[in-house]
This record gives sequence, structure tokens and C-alpha cells, in this order.
Amino acid sequence: MDLKNKTTEKLKAELKGIKMVVGALIVVLSTLFIVCIYGLLAKDNTSTFIALIVVAVALSGIIPLNYGNMKKIKEELELRKN
Repeated sequence: MDLKNKTTEKLKAELKGIKMVVGALIVVLSTLFIVCIYGLLAKDNTSTFIALIVVAVALSGIIPLNYGNMKKIKEELELRKN
């Protein structure tokens, strides 16, 4: 990410967008986990729910990457304030 060539307004907009995406992703993945746990406990055919848990675990790796990007943007914005 080349943050030095972006304007402050663009960085703030990007930070806001990343926050919204991460929030939505957390809600969707949490819902998926809850549905999968319920399906594993209540249903007889669990193969679908096991596959969906794998998908949820794989997609949850995106969250730390976005938090890292948010941290970099916040640091760049702090440097520009001083």
C-alpha cells in the first residue's frame, strides 16, 4: 500500500470503508458460525454445516489483514497531523 501518495481525505474515506467492510464481515461470519453450530447439533446430515464452517474459518483470515491496513492508515494520518 502506497499511502504517501494519497490525500488525507482519500485515506479517511478508505479507513471508513475498511471499517464498514470489516464490521459487515464480522456480522456475516458470526451468523454463519451460529447457523453452522446449530446445524451440527440439531440436524442429522452435518456434511453441509462442516463445509460451511471451513468457509467461515477461511474467510475469517481477512479480518486481521484489514485491521493491519487500518493500523497503517491511522499511523499515516497521525504522521500528517504533526
